[in-house]
Amino acid sequence: MALRVCGRLLRGGAVLSRRLVGSARLENASHLLATGSAACSRGGRPGFIFTPACFITSEAFLSGLMKGKAAETDGSIHHHPASVPPDSSEQVSLLLRHPDQPPDSKVLRVAIIGAPNAGKSTLSNQLLGRKVFAVSKKVHTTRSRALGVLTETDTQIILLDTPGLTTPSKAKRHQLEKSLLLDPWTTVKEADLMVVMVDVSDRWMCSRLEFEVLKCLAQHPHIPAILVLNKVDLVKAKDRLLDITAQLTCGVVNGRRMRVRPVIKPPWAQKTPERASEISADEDAAAPEDDAELNSVLSKEKLKELRSQQGWPHFKDVFMLSSVDREDVETLKSYFLVAAKPGSWQYHSEVLTDQSPEEVCTNIIREKLLEYLPQEVPYSMTQSIELWQDGENGELDISVKLYTKKETHMRMVIGTAGQMVARIAREAAEDLSRVYLREVRLKISAKLKN
Repeated sequence: MALRVCGRLLRGGAVLSRRLVGSARLENASHLLATGSAACSRGGRPGFIFTPACFITSEAFLSGLMKGKAAETDGSIHHHPASVPPDSSEQVSLLLRHPDQPPDSKVLRVAIIGAPNAGKSTLSNQLLGRKVFAVSKKVHTTRSRALGVLTETDTQIILLDTPGLTTPSKAKRHQLEKSLLLDPWTTVKEADLMVVMVDVSDRWMCSRLEFEVLKCLAQHPHIPAILVLNKVDLVKAKDRLLDITAQLTCGVVNGRRMRVRPVIKPPWAQKTPERASEISADEDAAAPEDDAELNSVLSKEKLKELRSQQGWPHFKDVFMLSSVDREDVETLKSYFLVAAKPGSWQYHSEVLTDQSPEEVCTNIIREKLLEYLPQEVPYSMTQSIELWQDGENGELDISVKLYTKKETHMRMVIGTAGQMVARIAREAAEDLSRVYLREVRLKISAKLKN
């Protein structure tokens, strides 16, 4: 069966939603879900020109997603994000409160993994509706595991935001804590679903999954995994996304072979191996390994095999999105809600994260330091909260001291006439106000560490 993708949400040939313009042929693919508005690319050359899109392999999932989209359209779903109490004792009390779940409650624990700076924390923040995880363009912004809780109607989604998978040598180079090596592996064991994020705007990194990611997937073949191609808004040639999908899935999605053949071969394709444009695999390639091997360390033979792999042939579904686009994220959120299974909630519906208010504060400040300070400077700094108290008019007064290892670093933080530290404090306070739902007055000072 050949399926010509020339626009529209397809389900066995039936038009269900808005159009997607494409210049590719998919053979033996089950469903292609796409949302957006159709338009023609410049110069008359057909090609993918917007997102989100995803390969959905199950009729039940597709039906559930469509019901969710319909509910969003008619306004029957309206969710106000939870917030973080600015008082630590109140946050602890909230975390210990008995879950207020309905009789037919459902739950899904989602581990978001990937290489550093793939956009994992950005996606988590967008799904939660509030910024509780630090985000920056520099790698290793997330320093330890934290979770976010999204509760809608009868379903609770627990997002396990992890540090990017890295190696001991890279950890040593960036002066990283041991938690960055251990936390992602520990987190995955608790998950019901793995989300593997790949930054497709990075031309050199998007052609293959990182070895650490493949190791993680191979050690937990019993946990369903989906592939999320992120930052597709930064990819100019959208038809290239199909080739990337074929490479990162080894041409297999949920045990079904897919074959991608560009109708019009773009110039860059001439420089890539022929296997990028036509990939196939056996349908039974997604068969799980023997149960006895699930808890064992991967053998040398398996590790050698993984090093030669570009992708993972056992992904259940594939999404193409931009984690900063609300509509894209809503599509993925609907998928999580459909994937949730009957089970008891872990937290009360008012819980947003398991982080303390102080941890949220230091993480947001670290984000600003990473954003505005050069190279290794922010990685060598430590923070100390000197003051945390309610003001006379209900505002929250916070005072934080930054400790630097070098005097030059301290001067960088302070900036000319104190402008840099003032900017960092102002922007961090604005972000924290939206998390605590009250005005925050933040004072930041710097001191040379003896």
